[in-house]
Amino acid sequence: MPMSQFHPHFHAQTNPEKPAVIMGLSGEVVTYGELDASSNRVAQLLRARGIGVGDTVALCFDNTATFFSLCWGAQRAGVVYVAISSRLTAPEIAYIAQDSGAKLLISTQKLAAVLDEVATLAPALPQLRLDGAGDQCLKTALAAHPAHPVADERAGVDMLYSSGTTGKPKGVRVPLPEVPEIGASNGLMELAAAAFGFSSDSIYLSPAPLYHAAPLRWSMTVHRLGGTVVCMEKFDPETALELIERHKVTCSQWVPTHFVRMLKLPEDVRTKYDLSTLKCAVHAAAPCPVPVKHAMIDWWGPVLMEYYAGTEGNGFTFISSPEWLQRPGSVGRTLLGILHICDENGDEVPARTEGQVFFESEHVFTYHNDPEKTRDATNKHGWTSLGDVGWVDEDGYLFLTDRKSFMIISGGVNIYPQEIENLLVTHPKVADVAVIGAPDPDMGEKVVAVIQPAVLADAGPALAEELAAWLAPQLSRVKMPRQIDFREELPREPTGKLFKRLLRDEYKAAAAAAA
Repeated sequence: MPMSQFHPHFHAQTNPEKPAVIMGLSGEVVTYGELDASSNRVAQLLRARGIGVGDTVALCFDNTATFFSLCWGAQRAGVVYVAISSRLTAPEIAYIAQDSGAKLLISTQKLAAVLDEVATLAPALPQLRLDGAGDQCLKTALAAHPAHPVADERAGVDMLYSSGTTGKPKGVRVPLPEVPEIGASNGLMELAAAAFGFSSDSIYLSPAPLYHAAPLRWSMTVHRLGGTVVCMEKFDPETALELIERHKVTCSQWVPTHFVRMLKLPEDVRTKYDLSTLKCAVHAAAPCPVPVKHAMIDWWGPVLMEYYAGTEGNGFTFISSPEWLQRPGSVGRTLLGILHICDENGDEVPARTEGQVFFESEHVFTYHNDPEKTRDATNKHGWTSLGDVGWVDEDGYLFLTDRKSFMIISGGVNIYPQEIENLLVTHPKVADVAVIGAPDPDMGEKVVAVIQPAVLADAGPALAEELAAWLAPQLSRVKMPRQIDFREELPREPTGKLFKRLLRDEYKAAAAAAA
């Protein structure tokens, strides 16, 4: 396939009736011909509203087929498109829209109450809503424009924000692609094809929110190659298995939380679906507990493929199932960038020595409107970090320990919560867990485990004692939780990302009030 033909536009010319998108719950199908036409109308609409090459628009949606039309429309208009979580509050949405410099916010009438508040907070920001009324109706606005390309078509790019787990969201800004052709190849597409086996025959299941980097970028990569994206409106463990069987899914992408929820389905539910078409189950976003990944490989076979990367795009590691079985817990070796493990001074440390993970890369990124955060992510060599801590073995395989910002310092000892969480989540009575550091007058911080029990009625001292006794042989005393609390639900994104900052702030406030 020529370099310039990696785009839905070209697949619409050769195979217009092929499904580009199938929505999992509703069954809505969007063909490549329809996606091409609708994205052209989006590009025409943007130009009509004075939004030109290099300008920014913000998109705030749940998972919907329309989201793909909007992203591809912005992409072919040379526009920077900012995907905003539909779960955020009005002040958070307004902050991201204004911080990014968006000239238009496109969303859905389902979020009317929040959007009305955004309009109050950001009165100069125009809005369009999918089913809105009057001048705000996106459907009406799109219908007024032709379905052919804009005259100055060129490739645009996404600008995505972190979830704000450790503070205000950070916008990752990268330049528009140097190659202006909308169908030019890119690094992720080449990786997806070469390392993961994606092709025009791929049927890809996307179970996570599209406003995050991996679901959006990998789904659009499938479209570049001419495959079909089966998009779940919302993750449900049994529905995911049913969709794999129904659509003969060949590849998919997950986070460890998805695996945990599927593994905790009853055995008769897990085994009743035919998953034999699945050749590649990609996973990332957080280190997968070793017992969980072993169980998934036992269930699905050696189809799990793990990578470590970030929205920033500064590096990329990869590991297959056979490699992982030889090195349980590793997230692989680098495919993009040069990996370095550094001490507090930014100097490289020997193999098997823990330190901060940095990538040496030609890829340039900045945190938008936040030069301090950009500087903090860069060491004296110019290498950049996502803030994770880990080590490499003698063969260059990376093992992640945790995020530096989540580290607990208790009595002068550094403790990384991920190890404790990875153990607790495998207990049959635990549905979810967060381990944090809470203020302690003697030790500085103490280890606190906040548990979402599988059965809420089990919450209480007896379960806390059972979990502590179960952990004791597996953890050193310094890592043992000094306090085990229970919650009906933990503050977690649908992607699986945990808002630990909210829990830590709550415990800090409680300690201050008790002082």
